[in-house]
Amino acid sequence: MPAVIPQPQAPAHLGMPYGIVAGESLLAILVYRGGALASAGHNHLIASHELGGTFYVPDDPLGASFEVVIPVLSLSVDEEALRAGEHSPDFPPGIPESARTGTREHMLGADQLDAEHGPLIILRSVSMEPARPATPGTVLAHLRVAVRGVEHPLDVPVRYERAGDSIVADGEVSVRQSELGITPYSAMLGALQVRDELRVKFRIVARRAAR
Repeated sequence: MPAVIPQPQAPAHLGMPYGIVAGESLLAILVYRGGALASAGHNHLIASHELGGTFYVPDDPLGASFEVVIPVLSLSVDEEALRAGEHSPDFPPGIPESARTGTREHMLGADQLDAEHGPLIILRSVSMEPARPATPGTVLAHLRVAVRGVEHPLDVPVRYERAGDSIVADGEVSVRQSELGITPYSAMLGALQVRDELRVKFRIVARRAAR
């Protein structure tokens, strides 16, 4: 495991707090098979509906900040409704229960997310800048992502909409498992493996507390 390197502290939170609404928010991670025997495996869709945390939103969106907390044990594997929602031949229905269970057990194990010793994945914003190209309602968020207790940098384009007492933020980004300190699964001398690159999608609903 790489050494934990002290990082500069994020600036103080500005603006009104909005609490993330679990159940209305979703994190989805698309995992793709690889290797010479890829056809013997499945692409998997990992998800969590139990996101928590807070968005702080000032008048200037570039001053916004947030922390998102994802309990590792909340991660599910291949929910049928989510696979169907991809509308893609890469994620057909009918993944066997044994494949779902085995994938989840391996994912939570010591060689991967190590849920026993790293029960939370935490995303903290460090700074915001205009998206490239600049588009109304979008920012580029510079984050620190804590996985297995170790932080890693990640840049994520975010679309956002503020309506009344609610904020909705969504987007998607490619990330390599190795960039997060995780060695992709491999078996049979690499003939059956999981690709390093993942596709991460999110939709986060946050709401200001009633006064």
